[in-house]
Amino acid sequence: MFYSLKNRLIAFFVVLLVLSFGTMSLLLFNQSRSIIRSYIESSALEKMDEYGSFINMALQQSYDLSSLVYNSDITQRWDAQLSNPASSEGQKMLANITMSKFLTQTTNNYSIVSSVTIYREEGMRIGADNQVVTDASFKQEAWYRNFIEHSNHWVPAHTDQVEIKGAKPYEVVSLLLPIGIFEPSLAKNVMKVNIKADFLLEPLNRIHLGESGTIFLLNQQGNPILSQQEYSAYPEAAAEVRRVRAGKAAQGVVYLKDQKGASHILVYKKLNITNWLLVGFVSEQDLYAKLYKLRNSIIVFASLMLIAAFVLAYWISYGITKPLSRLVSAMRQVQKGDFAQAERLTPPERRIRNEVDYATDTFRSMVKQLRYLIRTEFEQKLLRQQAEYKALLMQINPHFLFNTLELMSSLAIQQRTKETVTVIESLGKMLRFSLRISEDLIPLREELKYVRYYMSILDIRFGPGLDLRIEEAGELDDLEIVKFLLQPLIENAVKYSFIHQANARVRITVRQDKERLYLAVADNGIGMDPELLRELNDQAMRQQLEQLLQSKTHQIGLRNVLARCRLYYGDLFSFRIDSSEEQGTSIELSLPIQRRNEDVSRIDRG
Repeated sequence: MFYSLKNRLIAFFVVLLVLSFGTMSLLLFNQSRSIIRSYIESSALEKMDEYGSFINMALQQSYDLSSLVYNSDITQRWDAQLSNPASSEGQKMLANITMSKFLTQTTNNYSIVSSVTIYREEGMRIGADNQVVTDASFKQEAWYRNFIEHSNHWVPAHTDQVEIKGAKPYEVVSLLLPIGIFEPSLAKNVMKVNIKADFLLEPLNRIHLGESGTIFLLNQQGNPILSQQEYSAYPEAAAEVRRVRAGKAAQGVVYLKDQKGASHILVYKKLNITNWLLVGFVSEQDLYAKLYKLRNSIIVFASLMLIAAFVLAYWISYGITKPLSRLVSAMRQVQKGDFAQAERLTPPERRIRNEVDYATDTFRSMVKQLRYLIRTEFEQKLLRQQAEYKALLMQINPHFLFNTLELMSSLAIQQRTKETVTVIESLGKMLRFSLRISEDLIPLREELKYVRYYMSILDIRFGPGLDLRIEEAGELDDLEIVKFLLQPLIENAVKYSFIHQANARVRITVRQDKERLYLAVADNGIGMDPELLRELNDQAMRQQLEQLLQSKTHQIGLRNVLARCRLYYGDLFSFRIDSSEEQGTSIELSLPIQRRNEDVSRIDRG
């Protein structure tokens, strides 16, 4: 019912609001997302550049301090004094104190460095502020083993025994370098330069992506340098980080999806000095949280406007379209032929105030006139149809009767008394049956009995040269059909089977299959010309009754049967003709099942 005025008004308001608000929301959302994404990307990369410069400065100071200690004469003399077996304990203690003072002065010159400690292989460490401790437990520390075994110069955030000075120890990031040799595995002295992790972490925490996006500082193995445990919450980023590290780009932005299909943004920048990597990771849902909130607000507002549009359209339809809707419903009932229902659905009579009232009053008068005219025309059509059917029926009887009388005359001339009597008796029974012209339908068993009388006449007429049989299948006892369907078909089949041969074979089949009754007559005659076959199929659909009644052609029997079936059964009737020249013809009629005491109105047959 989309074409109703009410539905069109509703659809108009809905489309108007949906298109306007939808287009505006889509453009606003996409444009805003594009602007925010571009801003976030450029802002994140810019902040990463600043933080990268800060990290480079911090690392450069660490390397400068390490280089100063590494190349100092004091360090070399200290190492030589402690390595000399002839040195006394006092000389060694004096060298350690001198080295500690040197480390104190050096550490004070670099504000970024928290402490510097030198660890000796025999189990002693020397730090600033006169820290000279004999303790070999550092050899079991992971950072020491990784340095000696794997040459890992940088240690991620960890707690250092040297730095534990208060109740709340802080974490440090350490640079490890050998003293006196470049190969860590052969080093007897290891210098450990500590930088407070918070010194590097605080400026990094001030850089945000969206509401909760974080930037991580990763080492060469892809692990966080600082105390950023949140990195473990992004397992899908690890594989992408490996690809980024293997790539040539120094910085960039990557878009990826997690296992649940959510979109994420990864921003990265490589640090040249240590080959560290700054990685920012944030979900689009978090990045555009405020934008999504704005979109949801627009959707809610648009939904309220849609509801208002429905209410407005309904109010308009109640005053304007309701009478028209009832009028359209009444028209549909007229289309179906239910004039009584149409009159009930038509709006009640009232004073004409507008065009709708005028159309309603005009339609009401039209329905009354149509109802009267259709009833009159229907009655006349039934009378005409009955007369046409009777005319076709009367056309069959003389045609058959003349052929039978010729047979009787021939038999009498030949003095074949017994056969003549048999023909007369069969003809009498057939005539008695055919005189019941007031009946359209007859029991199928009576039609078959009529056919058998006719078959007995044909057996006498053609003798052994005619092989004529009838076969039955299915429940046929309570069925009814239009009379005189089989006899004209049998007559034609016998006639055309004898044209070019001395023997004729005709098979009559009567069977029921589901809700259809099939009557078939097959012969071994000369067959039908293809042009004639097309003509019969065409005439079955468009044959004018007057032409058929005036027809003088030799196919009058078949044409008559097809015309009567079409006239009585309408679209419920169908037929099929299979014919080949010199091979015979098979004609099958398909009728609807009609049992006794059942009446199917002809108007329902099409």
